Amino acid sequence: MAFGIKRRDLKRWKKEVESGNIAFLTHFWYDSRFPTAKSVTKVGCNDRKKLSDWGRAYGLKEEWIHERDAYPHFDLIGDKQVEIMTREGRIKELQKFL
Repeated sequence: MAFGIKRRDLKRWKKEVESGNIAFLTHFWYDSRFPTAKSVTKVGCNDRKKLSDWGRAYGLKEEWIHERDAYPHFDLIGDKQVEIMTREGRIKELQKFL
């Protein structure tokens, strides 16, 4: 279950995804399968090859791409989320959720 997303942030993420850019959106999140996770980062791009190549650089498998509502994306949680956000220089976006 997602919560704490501002409409403008979601619209900005969707626009970036639609434009073929690698786009990041982090928000509060709860799923009983991952009880220690407090947030998720969705990394999307409508250029599936570009998204797949980006993910491969971080050890993510193409089959992990979610195909929802024309916004293909990876869901990053836990240690992998912290690792990737740090390597991408985006850790400040994540810190408020830790």
